[in-house]
Amino acid sequence: MRHLLSWSNWSDDEIRELVDFAVYVKGNRTFYNGSMLGRSIAMLFQKTSTRTRVSFEAALTEMGGHAIYIDWMSSNFELTDISFESRYLSRNVSLIMARMKKHEDLVQIAEGSEVPVINGCCNLFHPCQSLADMLTIRMDAGVLAGRSLCYVGVHNNVVNSLIEITAALGVNLVLVTPLANDGAVIDSVIERGKKAGTLSWERDISHAVRNVDYVYTDTWVDMEFFNDPTFADKKKERIELMLPYQLNHHLLANSRAKVMHDMPIHAGYEISKELVNDPRSIIFQQAENRLDAQKAAIIKLLHRNS
Repeated sequence: MRHLLSWSNWSDDEIRELVDFAVYVKGNRTFYNGSMLGRSIAMLFQKTSTRTRVSFEAALTEMGGHAIYIDWMSSNFELTDISFESRYLSRNVSLIMARMKKHEDLVQIAEGSEVPVINGCCNLFHPCQSLADMLTIRMDAGVLAGRSLCYVGVHNNVVNSLIEITAALGVNLVLVTPLANDGAVIDSVIERGKKAGTLSWERDISHAVRNVDYVYTDTWVDMEFFNDPTFADKKKERIELMLPYQLNHHLLANSRAKVMHDMPIHAGYEISKELVNDPRSIIFQQAENRLDAQKAAIIKLLHRNS
């Protein structure tokens, strides 16, 4: 059974083919109306969501299918072996999308499932977001190979998926990551970027953003902790450390880079509100592209597993 838990077991050619297909889907949405007729997808949420839920549900609706929203805490996944529940769930649907706090729980879902599983986000990887990111650059620049992207922020799940997908697509990725989430730095992921020659690090943020095509940031505090009072001290510590790395007009005064953010945005922290609305910002196009990226992933996985 082929899943999309990360890009680790997807070849460069398979990733390029998927991105090309996402471009085609975006330009020909009506071609896929009814392509999921009679099919359902289970959407399992352990983490909160806006874009993941809306894009997957809209994708299934537009393609004539049905999306079933399942709140982890309102289900029986907490009460039994995760693989048992996912095995049952998979006998009712054509595909499972799971948005999980822990990657090991996602792996258990995939181990039990008899249908493809898509990682809608976990603590280690966010392949759907990185697919939409590459679709965004491709639609904006026309090509991916040779483009340059600077990620500024915390080394997290988004970074891991960006390292893998840029390695496959020939996009040069510069990381300015003075901080890393616990367990987020994965040797095999780093090695893929190094082997492709697409991955580098930079300490001087002003130098890093000066000559790149795109600059990308993400929240400094995971969304489930941002408003958690028990995390307040760590949040304060992170903000003090990361504030010099905020994306704003001053930082980008001498840069041609277009601005990306995977949302939700904490304006005034990782990015200024003014820059979100700047003409160089392609943040909302990036968010919109989650819809077509999701469609492409669903169709490809169902085709490969048919």
